[in-house]
Amino acid sequence: MNSFEYKRAEQEQAAIEAIVGGKDAKFLAGGTNLIDLMKNGVQTPSRLVDINRVPLTNIERTPDGGLRLGALARNSDTANHPLVRKNYPLLSQAILSGASPQLRNLATNGGNLLQRTRCSYFMDPDFPKCNKRSPGTGCGAREGVHRRHAIFGASEQCIAVHPSDMAVALVALGASVRVRGQKGERMIPIAEFHRLPGTTPQLDTNLQPDELILSIDLPPSPYAAHHHYLKIRDRASYDFALVSVAAALEMQSGSIKSARIALGGVAHKPWRAEKAEALLAGKQPNATAFEAAATEALNGAQPLQQNAYKVELARRAIVRALVLAGGVA
Repeated sequence: MNSFEYKRAEQEQAAIEAIVGGKDAKFLAGGTNLIDLMKNGVQTPSRLVDINRVPLTNIERTPDGGLRLGALARNSDTANHPLVRKNYPLLSQAILSGASPQLRNLATNGGNLLQRTRCSYFMDPDFPKCNKRSPGTGCGAREGVHRRHAIFGASEQCIAVHPSDMAVALVALGASVRVRGQKGERMIPIAEFHRLPGTTPQLDTNLQPDELILSIDLPPSPYAAHHHYLKIRDRASYDFALVSVAAALEMQSGSIKSARIALGGVAHKPWRAEKAEALLAGKQPNATAFEAAATEALNGAQPLQQNAYKVELARRAIVRALVLAGGVA
């Protein structure tokens, strides 16, 4: 690990000021991903700004009846918070499907959104070709091992996938990310927070270098009664998703009033299937409707040779998640 400068901040403004001017400076919270990247030589920040004492751990109601999740609240505390379990059980289920209890006790909500891909070509500097790690070097995964890689939104420069389970549920729930930098505070819809790779795969998010995540804000949700987070992985525990599905249904008089479907493990960002959601509106919750929605959700998929299985896997996963969310026998 390279040497670096360490600073500790106890207030938001002090943290923002401390991050400015440091080459590739990074905020340090739980460190469950960043420290690994530093040990491997993938990231070499010249400065770490420890923000663990900044008061951003609260989980509280918002005036509109939604919920504000502090950026420094730990994943385990968020998943088990009574208001999350009652009003946003889909989020609780997604968080608890990720990592291990020990890591969830340390990882923060803001850090979860910022974790980086686990693509082997990115995580190991011994592989010279990785546009995400070293722009302009190529994408080793395209001609190499890409079984776990993207089937949506990829580019010639990068086919990596985003690893977060929490972010998939947040996209389905329509969350926003509240951030603050030198130019002030702003809200970023979660659907616009993460980026597709395009020609700049080294940029994972639309967060500016000096911006600190303050909270994740959830609007009031009609999906608490009918939801399911389904995660398919190689190992039964502590593994990243090959495909995951956050499915939620709002029911009215036995029909689907609205639906939410978001996929993980298939793109550089959580992937919302809005056309599939629209197909379900007004329908009865049954296998025929769910099959049609799943087929629509996979339209436009562009798999490579080794990950073509993900198309059928994702289709079946969507159907299964909707069946469980709708309580269909």
